[in-house]
Amino acid sequence: MARGRVKKSGKRSAPKGVRRKAKPRAASKARPAQRFAVSHYRDEDFRVDGLRAYASYRDLGFAKATHGLVQAHVIRLLPPFRAEEVSKRHYHDVDFQLVYVLKGSMTTRMKGHDPIVMKEGSCWIQPPRIEHAVLGYSDDCEVLEIVLPAGFKTVELE
Repeated sequence: MARGRVKKSGKRSAPKGVRRKAKPRAASKARPAQRFAVSHYRDEDFRVDGLRAYASYRDLGFAKATHGLVQAHVIRLLPPFRAEEVSKRHYHDVDFQLVYVLKGSMTTRMKGHDPIVMKEGSCWIQPPRIEHAVLGYSDDCEVLEIVLPAGFKTVELE
């Protein structure tokens, strides 16, 4: 009778050719079912009623589709860049934040890091609650931002 091999951990592996049963997934928090959502580009969907006065936002509808689990929007930074309005240190009370530059460029400084120029195709994640500031952006700058959870606070530090 095949008994399997003993691994370094001391546990036996399944005999060759025999599959073990998959362990049941840990029960996750009960969340409402997510629904399908699609967003097609329309210039008129950009709104200036978002987080920052120097940006217009195109909501992609993910917050509603995920019952607040995820927010995704395209941010169009409005010219001209004005340091006195834009370059304020702040952080977002989030669990996850991803930014992808779609057009143009922007310069940011994250706490503990030198300023970095992000340009079309650059992508980064910001650790939760990391202090940062936007130091500049091009007149054509647009970014995709994905944040968890959808409803989050921004805390200005200056």
